[in-house]
Formats: sequence, structure tokens, C-alpha cells
Amino acid sequence: MATKQQTKRHQPKFHIRKGDTVMVIAGDDKGKTGEVLQVLPVKMRAVVDGVNIVKRHVKASQTEEGGIVEKPAAIHVSNLALIDPKTGEATRIGRREENGQWVRYSKKSGNII
Repeated sequence: MATKQQTKRHQPKFHIRKGDTVMVIAGDDKGKTGEVLQVLPVKMRAVVDGVNIVKRHVKASQTEEGGIVEKPAAIHVSNLALIDPKTGEATRIGRREENGQWVRYSKKSGNII
């Protein structure tokens, strides 16, 4: 049974978005950084380039060669922290309204992300 956060009608607000640079703060890949390639809101996960690499056995097709392919798998968003563009360190995110628009800002430096 799906919880309220996991239903398609109510998707939670995430602290990360596609294209953000994030750092892994827990798990086997702790300390690694990468760019967010895809966000999966229903599963509360994100796919990060160069993090959580898994091997998949791929069958050959007419256009692609088969074999063992390495690709990034999804990681839970609670294990990710956004990188502050000013300091280059992991930071928490806040939201505030500026000029009628909601913006994300870094809790460490106060800069808008």
C-alpha cells in the first residue's frame, strides 16, 4: 500500500533538482559527487552521474552491442546533499520568497541556488 508521499497526486518537494551537483552523505559511495541526471519523485530517489554504479547484462540488438554495461542506479534522496556553488561544500537548503518567486538558498552561505 502506498503512503501519502508516494501517491502520484501528492509528490513531495525535494531539495534537489535535475542538473544540481550533489554529494553522497551516506552509503557505499559516501563522499562522491556528481550531477543529478534524473529525479524519481514517487520512489523518493534520484539518479546521479558516477554514483551507485551497477553492472547490467544487456542483450545485443540491431543497433547496439551486447555485453556487460555499467550505469548509475537510483539512490535515495535522503543520502544526498546539495553542493554550495560558493564554497563547494555540502549544504542544507532553505526556501524563501523573493519578488513573488520561491527560491532555494544555501543555509551555509545564504546564496540563492
